[in-house]
Amino acid sequence: MKSPYFIEEHELFRSSIQDFLVQEAIPYFKKWDEAGHIDREIFQKMGEMGFFALDAPEEYGGLGTDFMYTAILLHELGKAGNTGFATAVTTHAYLAMNYLIKGAGPHLKEKYLAPSVRGELLGALAMTEPFAGSDLKALRSTAVLEDDQYVVNGSKTFITNGHYCDYFVTAVRMEKGISMLVIDRNTPGVTTSKLQKIGMLSSDTAEIAFDNVRVPAENLLGVEGKGFYYMMESLQTERLTLSHCNVGLMERALDITLQYMSERQAFGQSINKFQALRHRMADIASEVEAYKQFINHTSWLFGQGEQVVKECSMLKLRTSELLKKVVDECLQMFGGYGFMEEYEIGRMYKDVRVIPIYAGTSEIMREIIAKIVIDGNQYQPAYKG
Repeated sequence: MKSPYFIEEHELFRSSIQDFLVQEAIPYFKKWDEAGHIDREIFQKMGEMGFFALDAPEEYGGLGTDFMYTAILLHELGKAGNTGFATAVTTHAYLAMNYLIKGAGPHLKEKYLAPSVRGELLGALAMTEPFAGSDLKALRSTAVLEDDQYVVNGSKTFITNGHYCDYFVTAVRMEKGISMLVIDRNTPGVTTSKLQKIGMLSSDTAEIAFDNVRVPAENLLGVEGKGFYYMMESLQTERLTLSHCNVGLMERALDITLQYMSERQAFGQSINKFQALRHRMADIASEVEAYKQFINHTSWLFGQGEQVVKECSMLKLRTSELLKKVVDECLQMFGGYGFMEEYEIGRMYKDVRVIPIYAGTSEIMREIIAKIVIDGNQYQPAYKG
């Protein structure tokens, strides 16, 4: 039975992504993990293929496709199996670029968005701070207007793409409140230091310091003082995109585990013949399929312009927690081999532990959901006119 959300053109696009990843990305996953960063060439190749152009305006090189194309791209990125690579790509395309698409004026779009679509520039989103964490209203980085420039001081941490990117979309505190600025990575006064993580090794994560960094006033995104509302709206997109990758990663974990179970022999038969193991995998597959359908429907609603804060928060919460469970259960099927570094499931086990933490912790997600379903809170679009 065909899905009501995808047409033939969508499936052709899916095939092109799969072919691209098999040829241009998957063979290099081990190399990128060992090096601790991803070759910039892959972003340029993705730009040439139009993979960063899906949601961008046509006048800046975009394709203006419907959101289900994006849903396919994200799912296949996750299913490729390298969490660090998927995170680096989505941070560029659906965090940094998302702010440019929605909030940048023509000059900023020409300077940053167009080359980002082509994969020539790599973006990062600089929100989290050492003393703020999930409490975005408590951020301390400041930007003071002097003549036609903002002078920025402060620090950020846990910033994906933060060390190797070309620009930051940065949350700062101004006279009228929290606002968003685009800051060049190579501006004097910007320093970055790479953080060493236990997983997601190919994705660079950095601390950033701003010491009297002078930024042109025209680099302000949207309206001064509305940055918090922009972040709240864009987090909806971030959590939806992350959830798609989560579902793809779960399918990858299932695929490699079922393959291993069909080959592994014990007591004279393959272990996929033992009822206890079969039923555990049946339970996992059922849960994954349920969230796959939930996320496809939410993506369709999102593509129709609906506010789906509740659904995105639910998906981020449940797919992150389920991914952690799925990988843990799948590793169990490998026995001692699952704990070996050379096995993909073992690497996934380390990679996915952070997912219930970033883009809003599970605890934050539960509170957002509670405010909607219990308190009756409603969220309105932040970008108007």
